[in-house]
Amino acid sequence: MWHGLLLVSLAGIIWGTIGPGVQIVHDESGLSPLLISAYRAIAAVTVLLLVALATGRLRTSWFLARHQWRRVALVGLFTALFQLLFFVAVIAVGVSLTTVVALGFAPVLLLVVSSIQRRTIPSLQETLTVAVALAGLGLVSVFGDFGTRTADPTLGILAALGSGAAYALSTDVAAPLSRRLDTLTVTVATMSVAAVVLVPTGLVLASLRGETLTTSDTTSWLVIIYLGVVTMAVAYALLFTGLRSTPSGAVVVATLLEPVTAVAIAVLFLGERLTPAGLVGSLLIVAAIAGLGRRSKVPQPQ
Repeated sequence: MWHGLLLVSLAGIIWGTIGPGVQIVHDESGLSPLLISAYRAIAAVTVLLLVALATGRLRTSWFLARHQWRRVALVGLFTALFQLLFFVAVIAVGVSLTTVVALGFAPVLLLVVSSIQRRTIPSLQETLTVAVALAGLGLVSVFGDFGTRTADPTLGILAALGSGAAYALSTDVAAPLSRRLDTLTVTVATMSVAAVVLVPTGLVLASLRGETLTTSDTTSWLVIIYLGVVTMAVAYALLFTGLRSTPSGAVVVATLLEPVTAVAIAVLFLGERLTPAGLVGSLLIVAAIAGLGRRSKVPQPQ
């Protein structure tokens, strides 16, 4: 259990570098977040396919994934939807509010879904763990800037809720899939499906808006490669491996380390100051994750 939580927590930490990375690329190149997401997906799938080819697993992975194509397609589509809606919400209402709504809604939704599946009321311990994690998330987000909200935040809030729901559902559907297939197969297959959605969407929208489709800035391309290889290919491989021994609800709580990491990066490298609320919130999230390892049981194959 602890091994799975450690891997998922590491994925959350890696995801915490996405925001600063996207900001760097946008500032240096002028590329839009959706276009960056498209190029990121291309980089991720390219390296995953090369790894599968180099290890002689490409044909085997295709054969195995084909027998689980429904779950593979759902995980890939939910992953793409999560990223697209998250970026829409960020543009509409800002990073902080999007993070609170999307990442806060995900564990609550999974707690409800899990209770419905088990036909039981959530235990007090489960409820407290989610509550502590959400309190920490709210305090960490106080560190961010809520001043970028638009006059009509309805679209942004709805997009953030949709993003959180897509993330929760992708994790829930991926849990049994990760216990039926090896990590490389799951990652290659699901990220390929996600790329099929993200790449044309980013390119088409950028073209319709008359945005710049490329850049000559070397730093931007290096960061995009990092975003694809590390924050998508590697991070999702860690997530799927962790799901083998960790319940999906615990996984979603553990990945709340993402905003904690983003705050740490802002403090260490961007000259920001850590508020007392941010510090307390970070500690609450870590405490909630630590509590998961003491109470969770290893899920059985489904």
